[in-house]
Amino acid sequence: MSTILFILAGLAMLYVVYTLVIGASNMAKTNEGSREKSNSWMWKRVGGQALALGLLLLAFWVRKNGG
Repeated sequence: MSTILFILAGLAMLYVVYTLVIGASNMAKTNEGSREKSNSWMWKRVGGQALALGLLLLAFWVRKNGG
């Protein structure tokens, strides 16, 4: 069970990197639409970070308790 949670946490971390790159590339553009898209991608990144952290904590808890 903890192995599955670690794999899911790794996928969530890859999602965080992906959203960081896309958000930063939108931030480099100068028009207003890009600025709004960048803000949206950065919020997705924050959500991905929360998910990854939660999955890691859950995986460690499961491993500690014999799972």
